Amino acid sequence: MDSMNLIVAKNIKRLREENKLSMDELARLSGVSKSMLAQIERGDGNPTLSTLWKISNGMKVPFDALTVRPESPYEIVKTAEIQPILEDNGNVKNYPLFPDDENRRFAVYYLELDMNSYWQSEPHLKGTTEFITIFTGKIEIFADGERFVVEKGESIRFKADVVHSYKNTGKETAVLHMILYNP
Repeated sequence: MDSMNLIVAKNIKRLREENKLSMDELARLSGVSKSMLAQIERGDGNPTLSTLWKISNGMKVPFDALTVRPESPYEIVKTAEIQPILEDNGNVKNYPLFPDDENRRFAVYYLELDMNSYWQSEPHLKGTTEFITIFTGKIEIFADGERFVVEKGESIRFKADVVHSYKNTGKETAVLHMILYNP
């Protein structure tokens, strides 16, 4: 299985070419430098979640279009074999378990947020909803001006087409599943 960097690289290049976008145009639309885009398309470096969100929003495609793996009639996903997408200096690890294949309209992620970690997400595509279930720990979520504290055994649903953030406020690593629904 390709590393997540190579999967992202292939998908960004394919989507950019399908949309007949030059590197310069994508840089302008996304706010990500042309040199960073070239590095990502080569599979070099390790782009942050924030950078990938800027690229997906710039191309007006679901975030999951950047992380989708080649299709198979079945799939067993081993989290230990997935290269996570990192944020907050590696303190937030996002494992794309089942990225949206652009037909399914939803994606499933496994996340680990180290103690005191923080991540602010760009708005997702219009109408996107997040569904989160906490398996260990406690996180604080800010979305659309509201503050929510969600703990082990609890779930939350919220509109994610606005800036929103996650902070681990517990005394252990927070483990959660996230489902993104793209209308």
